[in-house]
Amino acid sequence: MFRPLLARSRALTIALSHAPMTTRALRHAARIAAPAAAAVVVLAVPAAAYADPGGPVVLAANDLPTVIANLQTWVMGILAAVATLFLVLAGVYWATAGGDPAQVDKAKGALKNALVGYGLAVLAPILLEVVQGIVGG
Repeated sequence: MFRPLLARSRALTIALSHAPMTTRALRHAARIAAPAAAAVVVLAVPAAAYADPGGPVVLAANDLPTVIANLQTWVMGILAAVATLFLVLAGVYWATAGGDPAQVDKAKGALKNALVGYGLAVLAPILLEVVQGIVGG
């Protein structure tokens, strides 16, 4: 009883794997039609119908001093991260120089860049205070 069912299933699988071009074309069309139909459904629903018509529109989430403080934190973090990267590169260049003057000069340049990056990270609060003074926050 179970063997004929298994044989039919196997025969159907083989028949579908060796299907003529029309079945393959139908499969291909179904693969394209399903996402297209989903896109049409999403686009057909008017999004404006669900919009909230009342209430004030808030254009900024924070006031200017908060934005500048957040900017200061981000700028200091990014500058410190880049400076640390250059410091690590300088160490790698210096360690792998092997007495080659060109590699040592490359390491010294990377070390100078790291020091400039750390200096800018330290000066970022002062620079942003100047920007805040100019903008009037």
